[in-house]
Amino acid sequence: MTVGSERIVFGPFCLDLAAIRILKDGSELELRPQAFRALLALLRHSGHHLDYQQMIHHAWNGTVVSKHTVAVTVGEVKKALGEYGAWIAYRPGFGYRLEIPKSDDLIRTGWHFWQFRTREGFDKALACFQQAALEEPTDSRAHQGIAATCLLLGTYGMWPPREAYPKFLEAHARAVALGGLTPEVRSDRGHGLHMFERKLHQAEAELIGARQEDPKLATTHVRLAMLYGSLQRLDDALDALAAGYSADPLWLALPATEVCIRYFRREHDCAIACAKRALELHPYLQLGRIYYAQALESVGQTEEALRQYRLACVICPDVPWLQALEGACLARNGHLTQARGVLTELESVRQTEYVDAYYLALLLDALGMRDEAFQTLERALTENSTVLPILDVDPKMDSLRRDPRFGCLRDKVFAANTAAVGV
Repeated sequence: MTVGSERIVFGPFCLDLAAIRILKDGSELELRPQAFRALLALLRHSGHHLDYQQMIHHAWNGTVVSKHTVAVTVGEVKKALGEYGAWIAYRPGFGYRLEIPKSDDLIRTGWHFWQFRTREGFDKALACFQQAALEEPTDSRAHQGIAATCLLLGTYGMWPPREAYPKFLEAHARAVALGGLTPEVRSDRGHGLHMFERKLHQAEAELIGARQEDPKLATTHVRLAMLYGSLQRLDDALDALAAGYSADPLWLALPATEVCIRYFRREHDCAIACAKRALELHPYLQLGRIYYAQALESVGQTEEALRQYRLACVICPDVPWLQALEGACLARNGHLTQARGVLTELESVRQTEYVDAYYLALLLDALGMRDEAFQTLERALTENSTVLPILDVDPKMDSLRRDPRFGCLRDKVFAANTAAVGV
């Protein structure tokens, strides 16, 4: 818990003492002033019991009310805190106590690192969440953090998807068992169905459910946009992003995702303009630079595209597939010797680290090695690359898409989705 002169921060909540309001993740919750004062009293005596007389003194300023009124008011507080209401307990003869888990600081630190969206940031976040789970095994937030971190480590190709996804499912199940199917947890599940299982229509149902339960959760709008991109419903993708901007205009993944969708729509000038705005807000988000580089390359701005690819590699030096995109750009623009050097280096790296085969296939095709490219795409399918869901809409696949072998590969990629809709 962090206490300041104007606010108290605990878990995902912030008590604004001046305005007499409570916020969760930046959104205000409904809590009448008397319930606010009861919560404030419990927070200021966190870890200690407050009996009836003490509650009257601290929360009602000495005004006598019935024990029933105190109980009802504390019940309001617990309801407002949702799944965190369990932090408040009543013990007969002792009174009420708010106990913030010891894991709380670790969890908040973990989410701080998680927002970096780099391999180092995710590794540090995972260590925080795992330590929190050790200290408080029943804290659902720790397991949710583990699940969300494993999900993005696999999504971003920083871990092998076949290693990351089972870890996600295990932690996700534990989070649900302890804290219920919250909108955040449901959104994670929908994203997993999309990116790892390629069950696109099931994923849509989960994400729409999460959106209905919490329309202000910008992450869900971003994930819906990417899902609609995979389904080639690009107008729906833009609508999802518009809803995301309304929910949280500064959410870091929104502008990068818009660049991606504009790129899928082949609106390259618009993608470039959007990318510039995205990088002003979030200059260290590597995906923003990658999508920017792809749009630049599409309009012939090769040197600037290469510069952006290289900057992305500097930001995330331990994500080798970024180099494959740079290599493919070099090959497509006549720098074959350099591109072959990138391929040789990545093949060496692949002996000890995961390198997403989807991007290696693009590099091989750019080098004129079409047969090897298709073999590598088959490996991407075997390794369950999380880039495969955009196979139908990715402009970088245009060259391979014209090959008769592409259709067979595509059918295998989306077999689970086809079976789900009975096609």
